[in-house]
Amino acid sequence: MGEVTYLLDTHVLLWWLFDDKRLSRRSTALLRDPNRRMAVSSASAWEIATKHRLGRLDSAAPLVGDFSAWVGKAGFVELPITSAHALRAGAWDVHHRDPFDRMLAAQSDLDGLRLISRDPVFEDFGVDVVW
Repeated sequence: MGEVTYLLDTHVLLWWLFDDKRLSRRSTALLRDPNRRMAVSSASAWEIATKHRLGRLDSAAPLVGDFSAWVGKAGFVELPITSAHALRAGAWDVHHRDPFDRMLAAQSDLDGLRLISRDPVFEDFGVDVVW
């Protein structure tokens, strides 16, 4: 995955796919740039499916039905979760309980990816965040 330079937070993926105006100008420009490689974590699929099941993300039904196709159609690549990611996310000495955020931070850190997110919690993990 050396050529992938950015990892999308789940909200960024959703806002991009559903043309949500809350994306920052900088994030939008990066996502539109055909010379930039973007990755989407398997953790985002897990998070979307979980929130959809709980009734907190009804609009994501199409994504739950065929996540990989949506990611591919957007021109992004999927980033699988490895045991190294899981160990880093679980062992990280940061007081943050959200497993999805912990996984994205671990993937960003271990794979050297810049994380596109507006969530300030990632500052606690010390990963490279762009918004």
